[in-house]
Amino acid sequence: MTSHSPMERAPWVLKVENLGKVFGPMDSDVLAETGPEIGTSKSSRTGTVVAAWDVNFEVAAGEALGVIGESGSGKSTVMRAIAGDHEASHGAVWLRTRKGDVVNVAAIPDSARRALRVDELAVVYQDAAEGLDLGVTAGGNVADRLTAAGWRNFAEIRHRAAHLLGRTEVPLERMDDIVRQFSGGMRQRVQLAKALANNPPIVLFDEPTTGLDASVAAGVLDLIRDLLTELGIAAVVVSHDFSVIEMLTTRCIVMHHGRVVEEGLTDQLLEDPLHPYSQRLVAAART
Repeated sequence: MTSHSPMERAPWVLKVENLGKVFGPMDSDVLAETGPEIGTSKSSRTGTVVAAWDVNFEVAAGEALGVIGESGSGKSTVMRAIAGDHEASHGAVWLRTRKGDVVNVAAIPDSARRALRVDELAVVYQDAAEGLDLGVTAGGNVADRLTAAGWRNFAEIRHRAAHLLGRTEVPLERMDDIVRQFSGGMRQRVQLAKALANNPPIVLFDEPTTGLDASVAAGVLDLIRDLLTELGIAAVVVSHDFSVIEMLTTRCIVMHHGRVVEEGLTDQLLEDPLHPYSQRLVAAART
């Protein structure tokens, strides 16, 4: 398959192909001056940061793929390039829509990308304030996504919002409370309900439990895992924590200084990591 004509019968719903994101001037030497072997993602000569380069993976319906690495590894940059929050510097992000069309998210106008974010792809951010309007009620946040997708009947919108909030374990008596009043864990649950409002085929999770107390984080992870199993969506889970990746994903890639250094089945990577950087991450997860 080429980047210009993806195979129609391919089982993936999301395909990331040679994806790169560079901040700063780019020339032929910048790539050689950065990367895991050099020990940095920043060119000492130009100051250019190669946040991600040559990232490739596919995700099928019902599959969760993990992207793991420490802060600065490039994992969140990849997620934001997929979502369209960052404009990719190189490569393609192919998305297979519900209608069966194959779209390169990295090469369409902003208006078309925003439409895809309503109907086809949702993001659950580490900071719930990025995914929610904190000055609006829990039900109102879910309703915003539904009305953006064309829902107009107030009773139907409220019923759908109540169903989703209940499913994500937000007490229904708090449906009309302003989200700013909620705890961090409760905000994440509202953000998850909003993300799932239109049954998107693809959901991206960016450090969904970072900053939460351990008991709260465990509850959110249990909820995400159950929903992924129940709904059969394709998911990409970005985290610095192998325990999160282990709980939610079946395959993962490991990123270091903007490059993928290892990929494989999650359980195999945890059992027998090959790259020294992966070995350090696994060792840290076991302590």
